[in-house]
Amino acid sequence: MTTGERDRSGEALTKDRIVRTAVAILDEKGERALTFRALATRLSTGAGALYWHIADKDALLAACADHVVALALSTIDDGTEPGDAIRAMALALYDAFDAHPWMGARLSLDPEQEAMIRFLEGIGGQLIALGVRESLRFGVWSACVNYILGVAGQNAAHARHRPRDADREAILAAVAGRWTTLDPVRFPFLREAAAHLPGHDDRAQFLAGIDIILAGVKRREGLQAVSDDAVETATHKVRRSSKAP
Repeated sequence: MTTGERDRSGEALTKDRIVRTAVAILDEKGERALTFRALATRLSTGAGALYWHIADKDALLAACADHVVALALSTIDDGTEPGDAIRAMALALYDAFDAHPWMGARLSLDPEQEAMIRFLEGIGGQLIALGVRESLRFGVWSACVNYILGVAGQNAAHARHRPRDADREAILAAVAGRWTTLDPVRFPFLREAAAHLPGHDDRAQFLAGIDIILAGVKRREGLQAVSDDAVETATHKVRRSSKAP
């Protein structure tokens, strides 16, 4: 089958359709279940036809991650204020990792992953628009990018290794219970944190970290603060599309 041909259902077999179907398999069954044979079966075509569009599994996984990031970033409205735009991009990536835990290990600085490059440039561009001086921009950019990808990736890794039927609240309650038994002299903070661990909102904690970074930039550069209403507006815009297909 060549690029312009159709599968046995009569629908055109395109790279975009292959990638979207592969994302569905990854979300349903994980990376091990994604084989060219399984993908061909889902698409009602022959495995050989897929190689006209995708060279190998590594290329397929990279294309899937790029697809998810592109969808996530498409939720950001043009004209959003710089600080709000950084928050919105951060939340979009966080939600994408949450919805697709497999993708964390598949993002890289490879220029072939266009959506990832757009994300990296997007953060840097907003820092320019925010007025961060050139001598500080790379450091601030690194802090933002490393924080966003690091926390989102860590949560995705936890989700990949956690049993599907695991009770998050029960796990957190058990950890909190152990922390309360620690020596109060050696571990005063963990005993204090035990009261907050069960039921805490990971997404809210993630956004709080972004706010701390931006507050530090504002204080260092004397920039105008972003209002709480503006933050909620930016958060709401992303929340409406938080589960990328």
